[in-house]
Amino acid sequence: MTSKTSIPRGLLSKAKAYLALTKPRVIELLLITTVPTMILAKHGLPSLWLVLTTLVGGAFSAGSANAFNCYIDADIDKIMGRTKNRPLVTGELTKPEALIFAFVVGALSVAWLWVTTNFLAAMLSLSAILFYVLVYTLLLKRRTPQNIVWGGAAGAMPALIGWAAVTNDLSVSAWLLFLIIFLWTPPHYWPLSMRYKDDYAAAGVPMLPVVRSPQVVGVQIVLYSWALVVSTLLLIPASQLGWIYTVSAAVSGGWFLFEATLLYNSSKTGEVKTPMRLFHGSITYLTVLFIAIAVDPLVHLPLF
Repeated sequence: MTSKTSIPRGLLSKAKAYLALTKPRVIELLLITTVPTMILAKHGLPSLWLVLTTLVGGAFSAGSANAFNCYIDADIDKIMGRTKNRPLVTGELTKPEALIFAFVVGALSVAWLWVTTNFLAAMLSLSAILFYVLVYTLLLKRRTPQNIVWGGAAGAMPALIGWAAVTNDLSVSAWLLFLIIFLWTPPHYWPLSMRYKDDYAAAGVPMLPVVRSPQVVGVQIVLYSWALVVSTLLLIPASQLGWIYTVSAAVSGGWFLFEATLLYNSSKTGEVKTPMRLFHGSITYLTVLFIAIAVDPLVHLPLF
């Protein structure tokens, strides 16, 4: 009796470990940007099949990149409290298992998108994986405090993949969506790295809050926040967006700048006591912004 029930439990435990390797919460955030991008590219509702196949391919792409990241960073993950429960640290998966899984899921992503969408979307998926693994994880993460800035390029790729899946090209609007997510990443992630500064320092990862004063980090967050808000407004003429997006971008952008400024003012004391407020708020901000991107073309209220 015990042996019969232990096999399914073992398989379930293994499946959960593989899922954890993909960092599903990160994937969820990336996919939030994909569907609105596809709606904007179509200026209407794309086919449900195209949306689903693109989401599956995008999830595989992000999952592969994250699995490679866990494989490469297993040595520092065991040092950091935030990552000590990842499956390669706990021993739920071996490094060979993780590496094979990362390659298989990455290959599936490229093949799936090629067959179900188009070659451009498939190549963008491949580029996202290679950039995140080779440029961010292997080259930049342990060498420069600007690591997360350039790492944001990989996180912004789902916007390009979603746009390409619909149109089979990349317009100015597609690149502006990419820019929005790229500029959003530093003020989103630096508050998190402020909270876990000691972990990053112990692991030898030169995140900006580890190697610079809180005030310097605060200034950088404010500067990137301003650049982010400006980029969201540039999307209005580029995509002929109307009142719904314009008001949403202006109001949520004003709120985001207010929160970033609060963090900067707090940094003048030498310590930011609640950096996670901006971290969590940035997720809400991006979600609101991309909901507006999706709704505006469907209920278009032109500015003029």
